[in-house]
Amino acid sequence: MEEKNDLDRIIKEDDLDVLIDFVEYLLKERRYSFFTAKNYHDDVEDFVNYLSSNKLKYIDASVPIVRAYMLELTLRGQKKVTIRRKMSSLTQFYDFLLSREKAFKNPFELVFKPKVDKRLPDFLSPVEVKELFEANRQRNDELVFRDQAMLELLYSSGLRVSELANLTLQNVNLKQRYVRILGKGKKERIVPFTNQCQESIEKYINETRQILLLRNKNNEITNKLFLNNQGQDLTTRGVEYILSSIEKKTGVFLKLHPHKLRHTFATTLLNNGADLRTIQELMGHSSVGTTQIYTHVTYNNMKKTYDNIFPRAKKLDEEDK
Repeated sequence: MEEKNDLDRIIKEDDLDVLIDFVEYLLKERRYSFFTAKNYHDDVEDFVNYLSSNKLKYIDASVPIVRAYMLELTLRGQKKVTIRRKMSSLTQFYDFLLSREKAFKNPFELVFKPKVDKRLPDFLSPVEVKELFEANRQRNDELVFRDQAMLELLYSSGLRVSELANLTLQNVNLKQRYVRILGKGKKERIVPFTNQCQESIEKYINETRQILLLRNKNNEITNKLFLNNQGQDLTTRGVEYILSSIEKKTGVFLKLHPHKLRHTFATTLLNNGADLRTIQELMGHSSVGTTQIYTHVTYNNMKKTYDNIFPRAKKLDEEDK
């Protein structure tokens, strides 16, 4: 029943049966999350609308048409990373059609996708983490305990923003200091957190969360760990808004974002000797290749330290030349 409701929310009045079948396949067979399936749906729908505007159907797609569509996306001002994502979604869509014998070819496999320069993850330094956390503890407003618990958990467990927003009271084991996460592809993992995080969550649950629950005008009973200031479940947008509010309330402006704290978690582990496999498991990456990007970050950090400390790594002064 829950999957059917999710499907209805995605499809709405879409009359393209193959697209409905594709979304069902993503949700039920591939076990993708609702949000991932919706992104695939939106990417495919955009291409179908493009075909329709040219009086074509999905079966008419060819290499020249795909290239024309990519040009159309570029003219719309779409970034390379967005175009590449759309191409990936549509490649999977046509693979699905081939497997169901509803298409005879996959034109997206024959078109080069735009190359995207890999950007190194942005993260906080240990000094910035300390400054942020200490400044936030000095706040005296009623939401300080919630915000501190959120910061501590994002930093010490590296959760995705959606994982944090969907966290329930039952997912948190305060005594043994870990959270049980249902991540991408509905894969479950156990992630520990620090003693400081444990104290912050306890304060939030025992004090702030009780106050927030009383503000829920609909008297809804929720088991979500983090609530907004109206006592309702948090959205991913809500988490991002809270982090932005923390910057304004503390005066510490670090361009905070949930993913930035997730990157900080990974680089902190790697800089302190954790191996890639352990970090991969903790972060819920399906491939260690995704985790390897953090080795570039730590190498840059190590190289900078080396150049500052080791005499012969420095450029020779003019008098030494």
